[in-house]
Amino acid sequence: MSEKKLIGFILIGVGAALLYMGYNASQSVGSQLRQAFSGSVSDRAMMFYVGGAVCAALGAFLALTTRR
Repeated sequence: MSEKKLIGFILIGVGAALLYMGYNASQSVGSQLRQAFSGSVSDRAMMFYVGGAVCAALGAFLALTTRR
């Protein structure tokens, strides 16, 4: 396995962990109260979601592309 693929799989794992942390942050009592009154997700949860999605997408790109 090349280093590029290994880094890709690590980024996929980090992305999944960040997405999970974002989900947990959005389910907290404070976040749910804010969402009930303002209708928006907290900034902390949104940053976890965006960071997780970027890491997972970059990791998938690195892990699934092959150089010939």
